[in-house]
Amino acid sequence: MRLFVAIVPPPAVTAELDTRTAPLRPAWPALRWTGPQAWHLTLAFLGEVREEVVPELTARLERAARRHPAQALAVRGGGAFPSAARARVLWAGVHADRPALAALAASVAAGARRAGAPSPDEDRRFRPHITLARLREPADLRPLTAELDRLAGESWTATRIELIHSRHPAPGAGRTPEYSRLGAWTLG
Repeated sequence: MRLFVAIVPPPAVTAELDTRTAPLRPAWPALRWTGPQAWHLTLAFLGEVREEVVPELTARLERAARRHPAQALAVRGGGAFPSAARARVLWAGVHADRPALAALAASVAAGARRAGAPSPDEDRRFRPHITLARLREPADLRPLTAELDRLAGESWTATRIELIHSRHPAPGAGRTPEYSRLGAWTLG
C-alpha cells in the first residue's frame, strides 16, 4: 500500500486556494495541476507499506498525534522544487510555527519507523507546502512562482493528522491518484 501522513486543509481553505490559482492555470497548460480534493500538507511520505504493518502504524500515529498541539496554519506564498528555474513541482507555501510543525512531522516519521514503515524522505529537510502541479520535464516557472508569492490565505487550525492511501489510476483512466483516508487522529 502506498501511504503518507498529512494534514488536510478544511474546505474553506482549499476553496480559497482554488479561487486564487484558477486564473493562473490556462497560461500553463503543460503543468499537471492537482485539484482541491488532492491538496494536503504531507508530514511523512511512507511509500510502499506492507498491510500487516498498518495496525502498529496506526497505534504509533495516534500516540504521535496526542503528543503535539493543534497547529495554526495559513497558505502563504509559493515556489517550486527543486528550483523555480528548473521546476518539477509547483507548490503553495504553508505558514506555521515551523519548530512545532517540524516536531510533529519528526514524531510522525519516528512512529512510522518504529512500526516498520520508514519514510524514504526522512532525511530530507521538512518544507511545509501543498503541491499544486507537477511537470514531466523541468521548466522555468519563475513568472508563475512570482504570482504565487502574493498568496496570503486565511489562517486555520489543524486539529488532526490523517493516514492516507494513495492509489495510482490504471493507464488511460486519468492522471491524478485517488486518495482514501485510513485513519485520523486528533492533535493534543
